[in-house]
Amino acid sequence: MRRLVLALTVILASIGLAPIQAQAAPGFSTAHQRIPGAGGTEIGAVVLTPTGQGAGPFPLVVMPSSWGVPNLEYVGQGSKLAKAGFQVISYSSRGFWDSTGGIDIAGPPTVADVSEVIDWAAEHTPADTSRVASVGISYGAGISLLASAQDPRIKAVGALSGWADLIASLNPNDTVNLQAVTALLALGNITGRPGPEMQSLQTKFIGGDFDGAISEATALAPVRSAKTVVSQINAKQPAVFLANAFEDSIFPPTQYTDFFTQLTGPKRLLLAHGDHATPEVTGAIGLPNEVWDELAPWLKHFLAGADNGAEQEAPVQLKSQRNVWRGYADWASVGAAKTMYLTKPAGLARTGTLQNKASSGWSSGIAAGVPTVADSGIVLVSGALQGLLSIPVGVATPLVDRSFAGVWSGPAYGAKTIVNGAPRLHVTVTPSARDTSLFAYLYDVDALGVGSLISHKPYTLRSATPGQPKAIDLKLEATSWEVSAGHHLVLVVDTVDPRYLGRSKLGSTVSFSSPATDPAHLTVPVA
Repeated sequence: MRRLVLALTVILASIGLAPIQAQAAPGFSTAHQRIPGAGGTEIGAVVLTPTGQGAGPFPLVVMPSSWGVPNLEYVGQGSKLAKAGFQVISYSSRGFWDSTGGIDIAGPPTVADVSEVIDWAAEHTPADTSRVASVGISYGAGISLLASAQDPRIKAVGALSGWADLIASLNPNDTVNLQAVTALLALGNITGRPGPEMQSLQTKFIGGDFDGAISEATALAPVRSAKTVVSQINAKQPAVFLANAFEDSIFPPTQYTDFFTQLTGPKRLLLAHGDHATPEVTGAIGLPNEVWDELAPWLKHFLAGADNGAEQEAPVQLKSQRNVWRGYADWASVGAAKTMYLTKPAGLARTGTLQNKASSGWSSGIAAGVPTVADSGIVLVSGALQGLLSIPVGVATPLVDRSFAGVWSGPAYGAKTIVNGAPRLHVTVTPSARDTSLFAYLYDVDALGVGSLISHKPYTLRSATPGQPKAIDLKLEATSWEVSAGHHLVLVVDTVDPRYLGRSKLGSTVSFSSPATDPAHLTVPVA
């Protein structure tokens, strides 16, 4: 038999019909490299180079790591991209793990590292550095957006669970996200080496000089926030792909939606339920994932010219808590505003109503500085439970103590209603103290009074004049939430939430009012 096969091979070869040798399947090679970063800092990187796909050049995907995470973070997804014909460099961000230097909180040197990695790739890999994407999760997302404003070689961005406004994320409405900041500082010290900026901030924070820390962070934030350089990003027109979680407890979604509306180039926004990075973390390690399954075609289209229709899909895509995706042409189209007016809390239950007709001329007060059963949950835990297991932050609304919270209840819906977008609260408040924190919660409540948290937002009055009324506008976080028929909305406003560094003092009070010329109201966007 062996002789017969050999004879047939010789005969076929003689007439030009020799069997075609099997080509190597598309794959990739892996190398660990030390790449010179900005100012000579050494960047620890994993370099994934396509094999069996020709000599290149290949589009380049640069992937800065998340806060506290090493360069192995993206190897799973990076291997998929390398097999698809992308040169990939996943690296540890400056100051973390095997990269030298100090953590500068996405300062100019960290952003410049992206360009240094691109320069290195041009010399040491078969990368086409005229076709570059910067892709990352969390810290890597913020860095990628900032780098796209500086480097015209970056033609696409994948910014997942990131920030565009650092202060709006970590100090929303002058209310420090205490749990998030504490977690970030702790992780940074465990996995990296704080630079001078971070050292100064955490010294003030740990020492209780919160006002000093806030003032310093506010000064540092603009150069570290993509919203500051959005005009530069728009001038370069990279294709920007944004994704985030509705319950993200570090970088909440509304600062991303605000940024998205300012972008003028190709753009896509995906929002789903979950906490920080939970919608896309499984994809980073290479498992099937909805976000990465959308991002990969985006990169193939805008870097490799693939005719895959990526640019034709709905620019805004929202996933409800019932796991239903819905697409929209822009952010303004996700919901139509429905205004409900607040009435004075009254009766034995001391509960106001949310109604269609304006109600004015009333005032109602609560004691401040005392927590109620209403709160926003635990950073990194509560949102993950919602996103992964559909377990919301809940409350029994009858148990919310009306001595320490204002409560307003809407009518039951006759049919399923989708709250889509960012609800807004407008109300006049009168504090008895100079500093008072308010926390607004919007719940989906069933007939028994059991509520599921739809959205929330803090607001702190700083250096207010005691006894002086002040009208506030409070935009709650964006959501896509299906309210079942028979359920109703309940608004709760109290003065303490364990997630945040509140300023409310025991013994102080705050009153809510609805002047005739400026009635209190809640605006809910409905799909």
